[in-house]
Amino acid sequence: MGSLQNSHESIEEVPVRKVLGSAIAGGRELLAVEEPLEIRIGYHFKGRPQARSLSITMRTPGNDAELAAGFLVGEGMVRDPSEIVAIRHLGPAAGNELQVDLHPSVDFDATRLDRHFYTTSSCGVCGKTSLEAIETQGAPAIPLEGFTVETRLIHNLPDLARGAQPVFTQTGGLHAAALFDENGNLLDVREDVGRHNGLDKLIGRQFLDAALPLHRRILLVSGRASFELLQKAVMAGIPVVAAIGAPSSLAVELANRAHITLLGFVRQNQFNIYSAPWRIVS
Repeated sequence: MGSLQNSHESIEEVPVRKVLGSAIAGGRELLAVEEPLEIRIGYHFKGRPQARSLSITMRTPGNDAELAAGFLVGEGMVRDPSEIVAIRHLGPAAGNELQVDLHPSVDFDATRLDRHFYTTSSCGVCGKTSLEAIETQGAPAIPLEGFTVETRLIHNLPDLARGAQPVFTQTGGLHAAALFDENGNLLDVREDVGRHNGLDKLIGRQFLDAALPLHRRILLVSGRASFELLQKAVMAGIPVVAAIGAPSSLAVELANRAHITLLGFVRQNQFNIYSAPWRIVS
């Protein structure tokens, strides 16, 4: 029997063989959908409309416009929602090709498309080169004072985020990025098979709502804190990043340089502070 697409496009039901001890029986399971999305950019050059492919990513369908907007923010290609005039699917609605059309007044540097994006793990840049690449993108400076978070609020974040992850609850197969205010209130959450995509969707929504920079917000990511996730937080101006898992060494170095408070192993009523510890108070 072929797979049956659930009415929710993020979930698919498939047949499985379930094993319990020595017993084997037929059954069905829900899986998170994974499909490719090509993000294209529409811009003007010498008064003439142009279009180029930016990226192809494997994502869970849904919130595609937010994903594309967040991706552009992370790459430093847009800084204000007014620079985007439309985000549209090419071909059938909810298809796998999306184009972001920039306002004709935007001075878009198309030569960047001929160079590698520093956000991709295979782009060939690392260490000092990666850090310097971010500093050239004009990320908003994160204030050093005026924002603190109590430890008890940090302890509550994982449970609050988990309660707002419907697809993970059904499939167990998605990453999540959640945004909280300084009082620990959950503001928004996005899920995706890709950790980077989930954060792009979250930041993209805030960008389209003209809410950036996120100087008084806390970000929680469901897995480890990689360099790529930290660079997206830098571009969004987020001062506190908490991760359920461990950070990488380069993520810690970037957090220190950007004055981001980076927390790891946030679970079971404990966590580590890797940078900018003054924002965490008891």
